[in-house]
Amino acid sequence: MITLPPSERDLHAYVDGQLNDADQLTMETYLAAHPQLAEQVLAWQLDAQSLRASLSGELHRAPNPELDPAFIRQRLRHNRTRHYATAAVLLIAVSVGGMSGWQAREMTLASNTPPMADAIQAYRMFAAKDDLASDWSPTKARDAQGWLDSNFAQANRMPDLAAAGFKPVSGRLTPTEQGAAAMVVYKDAEGRTLSFYIRPPGERNHLLPRGSRRDGELQADYWSSSGYNYAMVGPADDPVAKAARQALNPPI
Repeated sequence: MITLPPSERDLHAYVDGQLNDADQLTMETYLAAHPQLAEQVLAWQLDAQSLRASLSGELHRAPNPELDPAFIRQRLRHNRTRHYATAAVLLIAVSVGGMSGWQAREMTLASNTPPMADAIQAYRMFAAKDDLASDWSPTKARDAQGWLDSNFAQANRMPDLAAAGFKPVSGRLTPTEQGAAAMVVYKDAEGRTLSFYIRPPGERNHLLPRGSRRDGELQADYWSSSGYNYAMVGPADDPVAKAARQALNPPI
């Protein structure tokens, strides 16, 4: 059982998906109430995903010590130290130039954060993995819309993709700097996966015009309404998934 405030070991266990259901819920509740720590954990998750992607080709070869979890965590700590050093140099430079460090930080992060990047990251981390703990499932008392309403009372209704053959199968709450975000995962009879993501806007996540963008193998269609940002994420090249996304009402 984890203790609060969580230790770095507990936080890394959360990033690695190694907590049990009860500890997972405790951690996510704590992170939702501590946005600065939640931002740090999200950065770790992004680093971990990038590292896994860079090493994924090794999975089909002989055992590689670089895939050991302890080695990965060591790499992540090294990366964080390097990032902090880079940030310190940037702050010194902009101070000499007369610009406040905070303004430079916001400008730098904003320029490097494409629309709804966290929605795509959440899909990669959770949507395609059936063995991870969820905060909502069809076996629980409320339906998916009821679960969303309990956390986002003023938000738009979640998309109904039944006509395209997709139904909700799981849901997760995830922390952001501005508060809790949520993802509902849909699947069809063939196992194709789509996700609906909702989050509050913030300094780096303003209300968005309708649009779409591709990130690797994934396509995100995004929009804003009723004070929230939304995204539907799925495989970019799968015609069935593409047709389901295009059937959203109103269309993207």
